[in-house]
Amino acid sequence: MTKETLASLAAELETCGQTLLKLAEALRAKEETLAPEPQKNEPGSTKLTLEEVRKVAADKSRQGFTDEVRGLIQKYGADKLSSMDPEKYEAFLQDLEVMGHAG
Repeated sequence: MTKETLASLAAELETCGQTLLKLAEALRAKEETLAPEPQKNEPGSTKLTLEEVRKVAADKSRQGFTDEVRGLIQKYGADKLSSMDPEKYEAFLQDLEVMGHAG
């Protein structure tokens, strides 16, 4: 093999590696955006935490729905997510899940 051929193959291999890293990051991001299934808060069940709700809201914001997320927080009677009544988390998450879906 010539020096030029080796350099070309090395460059292609590097591009392939970078593409694989981007793909892995995209898959991780997709996994993080999957909202937890709404839980029925029956006696003995686990309630949603601020961290769980914040994660979904942040993902929606990163998808370009920042203004809509802010409006939704205000709809639930809060000026910021951390001041929202935890009893409203489930309904808030349900509204977040449909955000951006046509229909």
